[in-house]
Amino acid sequence: MPRTTAPKTKKLESLNLTELRARYREVLGEETRSPNKKFLIRRIEESLAAKKQRSPSRRATATAPSAPPAPAARAAPTAEGTQPPPKRGRFANMSLEEVQAKYREVVGRPTGSNDIPYLKWKIREAEAGRVPVGPRPEREAKVGEDGNRVLPFSFAAEAVKALDKTWREAGFPSRRSFVMHALHNKLTAMGATETATHFAPKEG
Repeated sequence: MPRTTAPKTKKLESLNLTELRARYREVLGEETRSPNKKFLIRRIEESLAAKKQRSPSRRATATAPSAPPAPAARAAPTAEGTQPPPKRGRFANMSLEEVQAKYREVVGRPTGSNDIPYLKWKIREAEAGRVPVGPRPEREAKVGEDGNRVLPFSFAAEAVKALDKTWREAGFPSRRSFVMHALHNKLTAMGATETATHFAPKEG
């Protein structure tokens, strides 16, 4: 990893999950609900690196994603009485909403980004087959031999360590038992008593 990456990584690691998701949305132009901070940091760094890279040759440009364009600079004011040169290209007269709609059509998923140069770049990359298109794949819950589904939750190592210390000190027999109690109590407090029955602690 280049030396310049370490300070960026350290800065990202200092963000909480909400701030990290906001940074992810700012850089990648799409929403995420992933609770995995390491995954979010890696995707942010990859996207930032992709935006900075410059293709060394025409051959490399044809096979690898190009770097997204920098935000468009403001046009210099024209002399009074003169008309600015007409915009060119198929996106020239499209509004932000229209570009976002085109992004959704070509890339196959919505975006919250308002960076028009980035959206145009992503559309062209998708049309050229250089970036994945379609909805982000959702993880399917694994089904055990007893028919129960295993949900793919992930937490920071420090959080799991603190959680395990807590339920042991509270006298729970296992992490699962503690989580079941917590879900039952929260659902009951919310008034979702019918759902809460599915998480009722086992007696004995």
